[in-house]
Amino acid sequence: MAVQPIIVTPDLDRAQAFYSQVLGAAEVLRYPAEGPVFFKTLKIGDGELGLVVQETDVSLPARIVLSIDVEDVDAVLPLVEAAGGRVRGPANDMPWGQRVAHVFDPDGNPVNLTQKI
Repeated sequence: MAVQPIIVTPDLDRAQAFYSQVLGAAEVLRYPAEGPVFFKTLKIGDGELGLVVQETDVSLPARIVLSIDVEDVDAVLPLVEAAGGRVRGPANDMPWGQRVAHVFDPDGNPVNLTQKI
């Protein structure tokens, strides 16, 4: 059994570029294979993230947070704004043994970048 989060976005290319530039996401599936694409699966590490294009009000608050484990939070953090995202603040060491930075993707979806310390 596996769970695949799927992000609804009005701009598929922008969302894919963000996750590729910040996290090294690689496209593994697109549908349809020919013509205008409305769904993609991206591989990030051992997991997969779906992107589906649909008109959506990105000003509404998100109801989920993606938490993505990276090797070095401090090295990844500067890539966020360069890729069209927004950084909420610096990374912090948490008492449960993670270094965490809170960021937003270009559509305003919250993403936690985490690193085991």
